[in-house]
Amino acid sequence: MLLADGLDEALIGVARRCGQPDLVAYSVSKCIEVFMRSGLSYLEACEHFEFNTAGAWVGEGTPVWVYDHEGWFEELKDEWQAKKP
Repeated sequence: MLLADGLDEALIGVARRCGQPDLVAYSVSKCIEVFMRSGLSYLEACEHFEFNTAGAWVGEGTPVWVYDHEGWFEELKDEWQAKKP
């Protein structure tokens, strides 16, 4: 299992998949909070997370990111609706 640098306080557990190696699971909302404490605005922290953290594939042990912030499902639903032909 691989750990994300500087995000220990956002670690929420281990994700298990049948027949696959366990993966470290992180809270997205807590990751955003960590980035904001480093001086980024909310939007900058979200962008940084999406492109530099969630968007980084570092091999089979790449952590999983749990979208646990309020309203996450509505945001995804709106995005999916916008992509429909």
